[in-house]
Parts: sequence; C-alpha cells; structure tokens
Amino acid sequence: MPERRRDDRSVLGRVLVILEAFGVEDRAVGLSELARRTGLPKATVHRMCGDLVAERLLSSSPQGYRLGRGLFELGMRAATERTLLEVAVPFLQDLFTRTHETVHLGVPDGDEVVYVSKIGGHRQARSPSRIGGRMPLYCTAIGKALLAHSGAAMIDRILAGPLPRRTPRTVVGPGLLRAQLAQVAENGVSFEYEESTIGLVCIASPILSADDEPLAAISVAGPATRFRPEAHVDSLRAAAGGVASILARRAQAPP
Repeated sequence: MPERRRDDRSVLGRVLVILEAFGVEDRAVGLSELARRTGLPKATVHRMCGDLVAERLLSSSPQGYRLGRGLFELGMRAATERTLLEVAVPFLQDLFTRTHETVHLGVPDGDEVVYVSKIGGHRQARSPSRIGGRMPLYCTAIGKALLAHSGAAMIDRILAGPLPRRTPRTVVGPGLLRAQLAQVAENGVSFEYEESTIGLVCIASPILSADDEPLAAISVAGPATRFRPEAHVDSLRAAAGGVASILARRAQAPP
C-alpha cells in the first residue's frame, strides 16, 4: 500500500505537529518556542495547547508546556509493547544483576531503534539512549541485531546510505557493515565499539518471532575502560531466546 502523507492542515495533523515538537530532553517548552518549532501561528498553538491540557495530553506550568501523563497512560495500553515489557523485564533485571551495566530493550521503527526500557545503576556509562528515544540501526549494537534479521531489501536500502559518521569509530563502509550483519545473523549477537558514542561499548541479541522476524532486541552497554561485551555472549543469547520463547507460547495460546 502507498504510504499516506499526513495533512498538517487538519486538526489531527496540527495536534501531532505540536506533540512531536517536544524533544526527549525538554522539561518545559514555552508558547513562543512551540510556535517556532511547529511553524503554526502562536494563537493556534495557544488554543490547541489549551485543549490538549484539558485532555491531559499536555500539562502546563509557568515555565511552559510539557507532555502530559495522559500520553503515558495511552502508550501503556498498546498491547504489543505492554506484553513485550511484561515478558522481557525479568530477563533485563537478571542481566543487570549479572553485569551491573546498563541494559536496554529496543524495538524497530523504520530505520531506527526505539528504546522502550532501560535499567542502569549508579555507575552506568554515559549513553545517548533513553526510554522513548531513538537511534539509527546501523551504528548501535541493538540496531544491528534488529537490522541483521530485517530482510535483504531493508538491509540494501539502509546500506545504500546516507550513513552519517557519529564518531571516528562509526562503521560507514557498506561492505564492512554487510559483513558484520551477516555475522550477527549467524551468531545471534552484535557488537558496538564506540560507534554511536565515544567511550561506550555494547553487545545485543535479537528477540525473534516464530517466523524469524525481529520483534525487539536486548543489549548491555558499558564503558570501554571496564566492560568486556564478549564475556556476555551466552547470557544475552539466553535472555533474548527466553523472551522469544514466552512470546511465542503466548501467541499460540487461545484467547
């Protein structure tokens, strides 16, 4: 089916433009800044933000607007992600207990991975990831674990670029990336060595459906000075396989 284009002139389109104007690091955004980010008239933003506050999709304070708790509640009703979290979180907690490093759960969305869970301790490494945040597939361990099982057409499209270099160690050569992805598909684990963030190394393993489609992936990340991802290959594969097995049994169970 052809991809539908959003009509930003419709009420729904403008609501989405406003909601998507908030960044993951925003604490509060003022009215003038929201108007600048959205390109909408200030009076329109003010009126629509008032409606969104009334519906608890935004909250307001003297500092400005922020995303509201109603959005979180709606998000937690998404059946697929809710089931995934219910099943995966105990495995994530076990991995954190074993490694005492930052553990992620991410799902594929287009050319990116969206982080839906993150467990870290007091000494966790500096990382660009955050719950609800996104990173490219090609330069993260969790992204490569997903991409390696995404099918030839998608791999070809992403490797055709562009592949921006995020750090001096980002792998941007299509041939080398393709070889890495083939190894990930064979071994069931992927690695990242300071490719998305200097000082951060990571290992990940995909959670696959019964048809070998990538549903999600689990990763453990730590600082390059102390974390040795190769030591956790078996633990990652076991965790991802355990989540996949439970999800498969639930999918087959009668409603």
